[in-house]
Amino acid sequence: MHPAQFDAIVIGGGHNGLTCAAYLGKAGKKVLVLERRNLVGGCAVTEEVWPGYRVSTASYLTSLLQERIIRELQLERHGYRVDAKDPAFFSAFPDGRHLFFWQDAQKTLEEIAKFSPRDARRFPSYEAHLEKLAQVAESLLLTTPPPFPPRGMGGLMEWLRLAGRIRGLNTAEMAGLVKIFSMSASDFLDEWFESPEVKVTLATDGVIGANGGPRSPGTAYILLHHCMGGVAGHRGLWGFVRGGMGAVSEALAASAREHGATILTDAPVAQIIVRHGKARGVVLQNGDEYHAPVVASNLDPKRTFLEILDSSLLPPDFASSIRRFRCEGTSLKINFALRGLPEFTCYPGSPLPLHGATMHICPSIDYVERAWDHAKYGRPSQRPLIELTIPTVYDPSLAPPGHHVMGAFLQYAPYTLKPPSGTDAGFDDGRGSTSWDDLREPYAHHILDLIAEYCPNIRDIVVDRQVLTPLDLERRFGLTGGNIFHGEMSFEQMFVMRPVPGWARYRTPVQGLFLCGSGAHPGGGVMGAPGYNCAREVLKLA
Repeated sequence: MHPAQFDAIVIGGGHNGLTCAAYLGKAGKKVLVLERRNLVGGCAVTEEVWPGYRVSTASYLTSLLQERIIRELQLERHGYRVDAKDPAFFSAFPDGRHLFFWQDAQKTLEEIAKFSPRDARRFPSYEAHLEKLAQVAESLLLTTPPPFPPRGMGGLMEWLRLAGRIRGLNTAEMAGLVKIFSMSASDFLDEWFESPEVKVTLATDGVIGANGGPRSPGTAYILLHHCMGGVAGHRGLWGFVRGGMGAVSEALAASAREHGATILTDAPVAQIIVRHGKARGVVLQNGDEYHAPVVASNLDPKRTFLEILDSSLLPPDFASSIRRFRCEGTSLKINFALRGLPEFTCYPGSPLPLHGATMHICPSIDYVERAWDHAKYGRPSQRPLIELTIPTVYDPSLAPPGHHVMGAFLQYAPYTLKPPSGTDAGFDDGRGSTSWDDLREPYAHHILDLIAEYCPNIRDIVVDRQVLTPLDLERRFGLTGGNIFHGEMSFEQMFVMRPVPGWARYRTPVQGLFLCGSGAHPGGGVMGAPGYNCAREVLKLA
């Protein structure tokens, strides 16, 4: 029996893989998607973790999914619906004060003025400045990076077209673009605001998923990255997907199938077949073979090139660069089943508008920087930045009547743990454990204690919890090092440098093998751009 033949095989049914498959199918290609888990979606999934509770187990909000992809793949027709958060943020402070950011600009300015009238006057200019920078950065998302270094007249023309995108910026905006790519989130915000409370509320977007603190150079770009995109045409807004994040992936899968793609689950790939320097298909772990002249991997770069591909087939310098590609994560997520809503001491009552926001427990930049200090020496933060979200405020169908699901996303919890040293070495279970399998539950218990400092009723309303350490993220979702972005989004690992210099155009040293996941430009987040861009490059071969 001959192996099944396709025009293209996509390894990994995450949202980028599904996007790539849908566009290839739309172009008339016969496409096969192979997903190792029993459901598609990668990190964008909805799972019934406990009976009656449907949880967005990993990614939990949307904003970056490209409008072009939503429109061209008709995702709304396939069930994609988003409720924009309002309020956007709620920050609680130990002194009993609180800060809201609303969709209504005037209400937000009134909130900021409670902390600093000067910052309230500055905030519209800050938003306009960020909007201008975001427009430039966004214009690059659905673009294949130019060749690096430029080769010939064609390569030079691509760089000139890139330069044209920033031609309309004035001197201040051009300087701002340089700063946003090089500065820390803290330094960038210090140029605009004086209130510590305002600054830390904005700075959280600069460290989510980052391997660095708010004073680490490059985190200003992560802040900008999270300000791109929007919901229903409103830039900068984030929202909850009806049905959980799995509804994003299911809509993409439905579109891919509608365009003829075949999607197989429980189909882990063991090896990419290469003959005479060209990709020719894949072998599954059960021995089944599928053949195609194009293979697009939605796995992270290390899994793609060092695990399912014989690395001896790669140029030595490329293989060495992939081995050095930094992809250890520092994020941990706890999913909760609740029988009620948390009540904040600083703003008591239930239900309240704050429950529809991203709720921050991180009172100052110094607090977050100290949390990073622990992680950079290999220990979980003693007092981490914590973001709480409750999607059931918008979509009650995700939990039994009167109950809720809540996600706690926190920084920092390093993938590689080291023995504690010193008097302020971060969280320790009393035994100096260096295994997440030992620390998982003690640390989750500690996080509940921290939440209880702000929400004293939290222990009374928790029905159950699921703890996903960086090690669990690696095991469950196939993320090397537990990095939610498939690799650090630092300056030297972005754009023409992602995943490695000279190979940022989705092609790889193996002819016919492409990279379509977040390890390629423009990086992480549920945006679909790497999958879209990769499909476009594949279709250039036709």
